[in-house]
Amino acid sequence: MSCTKIQTSGEDHCKAGCYTDAHGLQSIATLVRSTEEIPEPISTQVKGTIPTWICGNLLRNGPGKFEFGNEHFNHWFDGMALLHQFKIKDGQVTYRSRFLRSDAYKQNSERDRIMVSEFGTVAMPDPCKSIFQRFLSRFEMIKPTDNASVSFVKYKGDYYVSTETNFIHKVDPATLETVEKVDWSQFIAVNGATAHPHYDPDGTAYNMGNSYGAKGVFYNIICVPPERELADDTLQGAKVLCSIAPTDKGKPSYYHSFAMSQNYVVFIEQPIKMNVWKIVTSKLTGKGISDAIYWDPTQDTIFHLIHKQTGKVSPVKFHTKAMSNFHQINAFEEDGFLMLDLCASDDGQAISVYNLQNMRKSGEALDEVYNKMCRVFPRRFVLPLNITSETPMDQNLNTRPNSTATATKVTNDKVFCTFENLHGDDLEEFGGLEFPQINYKRCNTKPYRYFYGCGFRHLVGDSLLKMDLEGKKIKSWYQPGLFPSEPVFVPSPEGTEEDEGVILSVVLIPTEVSYVVRWRGVVCPPQAN
Repeated sequence: MSCTKIQTSGEDHCKAGCYTDAHGLQSIATLVRSTEEIPEPISTQVKGTIPTWICGNLLRNGPGKFEFGNEHFNHWFDGMALLHQFKIKDGQVTYRSRFLRSDAYKQNSERDRIMVSEFGTVAMPDPCKSIFQRFLSRFEMIKPTDNASVSFVKYKGDYYVSTETNFIHKVDPATLETVEKVDWSQFIAVNGATAHPHYDPDGTAYNMGNSYGAKGVFYNIICVPPERELADDTLQGAKVLCSIAPTDKGKPSYYHSFAMSQNYVVFIEQPIKMNVWKIVTSKLTGKGISDAIYWDPTQDTIFHLIHKQTGKVSPVKFHTKAMSNFHQINAFEEDGFLMLDLCASDDGQAISVYNLQNMRKSGEALDEVYNKMCRVFPRRFVLPLNITSETPMDQNLNTRPNSTATATKVTNDKVFCTFENLHGDDLEEFGGLEFPQINYKRCNTKPYRYFYGCGFRHLVGDSLLKMDLEGKKIKSWYQPGLFPSEPVFVPSPEGTEEDEGVILSVVLIPTEVSYVVRWRGVVCPPQAN
């Protein structure tokens, strides 16, 4: 497979290859234009051979409609959720898609205008109302959207689609039909939850969500039991394990996900901050929630450890320099240490890059947007778990062999950490790595060797990568002009090795035809290069 090397300008860039000097990027404008749903399954042409043991549905979720009438959304995250199903059986694939019938989608469709505010778009006052009513509506709080366009998740064996508000939707995985709208706040005192829960082997789900109330803002660790008492149970039995106050109560951190080891939930409080006052007044100012999120590089990133069984928050906080993190790779405990593996960059302004105006640029304007983005790389932090008042200060507590990460006790309740890279210099040629995945069933919360992800020589992923932690070696799948989604590892039922299986990825192909996106389901063996 071919690979285009990114040009760099030397001293102007950070040592990790954080920024680039790319030229001639292909336009991806057709990838962020509205498309039509295909509710009935259609056949696809299969090139190559799909192993017959792969049998099931590959479910994907993402934005698929970016305007109603003459009104357009501003941000990639605003688009209406379009659910995709690739049904794989006997070496053949059928495809179907449906728009999630959220209240946001239905209200927008009925009025053919944007009626519900999204992450980067504020719904304008209804022109059918009087001038006075439109004026008063500016002083209303923005209501959370139920446009669950981020991911598919499972609770108690049922499939849901999720965003980061308090609403999720139960979905029939066989037909993609919307079944039921579920509100987290009807079960526990939270105002939202992430779209990336973690699972114990018994099906217990863990998640995180914020709460906003008279006592202030809190980060909450959530647990949902696997058992159902009634056939129509949704989130019954969910509980808050603990609540953590933000370091800056008026400006809590934004987080997209969290990490989990066998005994701990790890919350990463990063200096991507949310200005609560701007969120509250966003309808008055006409600016979306995205405008209330900002990067503060003067603050540390803090790792909070919460014991899963007791809900007790460790009094020891692990600090590191300012970094941004959206997805973790894995976390596991060994020999008195917790290894925290994640994808991170040294700049936290990526969210603002993904407004639709930027993504639809071309030529030098597109190159400029990409080159201003800090690249994301896989890193490992080693957190010592047995810190006491007797633990020596001002020395590296990481005694693991061949590890260059450090952990230094500063006070009895503060340890400052530095990371080690989980990659070699060759990863810079692929633009870093994001959307990491592992053999989850086998390796989650355990020591592991392999992880997979997308290389980013563009605003979106343009290659599939397999990372081998033994020797930090890369194997890649790349074809010019194709843009793969995050990989899904499917283990072979007869496999004995960690990487025996296949990678499934949906690959987008931009076309020159307006409002048309051609999709291709790709099966790529992990060992392909």
